[in-house]
Amino acid sequence: MRIAVPVANKELCNHFGHCEVFSFFDVDEKSKKIITRNDITPPPHEPGILPKWIGGQGANLVLAGGMGQRAQELFKENGVKVVVGVSESNPEKAVLDFLNNKLTTGANVCDH
Repeated sequence: MRIAVPVANKELCNHFGHCEVFSFFDVDEKSKKIITRNDITPPPHEPGILPKWIGGQGANLVLAGGMGQRAQELFKENGVKVVVGVSESNPEKAVLDFLNNKLTTGANVCDH
């Protein structure tokens, strides 16, 4: 499984489209461990670009603080699951919490 997390200032970015990099975590679901992490600078943010790009990077899941409804729909069309409302600021901890069914989510912090 490959999990994408939007990151800014080394923390999970609350607005997925305005991050500096996406951290892609290759994880082992059985052992619940992170195998590798790759930080990749995304293409410029334009409507519809990031869901296709992230799917093209092999991601199966996106963990985000906030994301617009249209972006969520585009991810679904590209076969990528989305979890919004993630409040954990440490990207690695958010991934590990997800793997261990301990991830706390709240409201989607994006209003568009």
